[in-house]
Amino acid sequence: MARILVIEDEPDIQQILDYNLREKGHKVFIAGKGEEGLRLAREKRPDLVLLDLMLPDIPGTEVCKTLKSDPLTRNAQVVMLTAKGEEIDRVVGFELGADDYVVKPFSVRELLLRVQAILRRSQGEQEAAPGINFGSLRVDREAHRVWANETELELTALEFKLLVTLYDRKNRVQTRAALLSDVWGIDADITTRTVDTHVKRLREKLGDAGAYIETVRGVGYRFADNPEEATGAAG
Repeated sequence: MARILVIEDEPDIQQILDYNLREKGHKVFIAGKGEEGLRLAREKRPDLVLLDLMLPDIPGTEVCKTLKSDPLTRNAQVVMLTAKGEEIDRVVGFELGADDYVVKPFSVRELLLRVQAILRRSQGEQEAAPGINFGSLRVDREAHRVWANETELELTALEFKLLVTLYDRKNRVQTRAALLSDVWGIDADITTRTVDTHVKRLREKLGDAGAYIETVRGVGYRFADNPEEATGAAG
């Protein structure tokens, strides 16, 4: 059983989600506005938030940004519910820290399956994923905190996910398409600078530790197998 907060202003969708989530054994909290949702999130500490982007008081994007920046709520998984399905909308959502993105109208059955998958993955990561100590880099996965040369860095949720994904697959080349799929959740055969832009920004924030993320020309990126042998950026 998980604690799930639904931030949605449409009564029909509230009722559908409330009923179906409770049927699955979850404890459900409902908020019709963004500010109310943030208050409930701090009070109830939900495991997962179903967040509508079109709210009557403040945008759902601002709610997501606040949830992910607040130490009390930043570990909650966030699934955005929105009528917007363009790639740029999904990229913005993941940039703000969303863990999944569901376009309205949606299948309740599919949404429930995705909720279960996210909760399973989240629990597995918390139970099995140790911290990272690699050269000058240190990462606390559970707290979503990163240090380089003992200085704490401010990474976005997406940058954090990108860093950890590359590290967990260190010394294995990750194509841009694979990273788009696994970090951004976008399955598309497209040419995009999205990955390159975020890797560049992540390297800059990491400083000297940015050399651990190596470019494989014409293919993608890999995390160095050994901090002493890291060659750093190459294009």
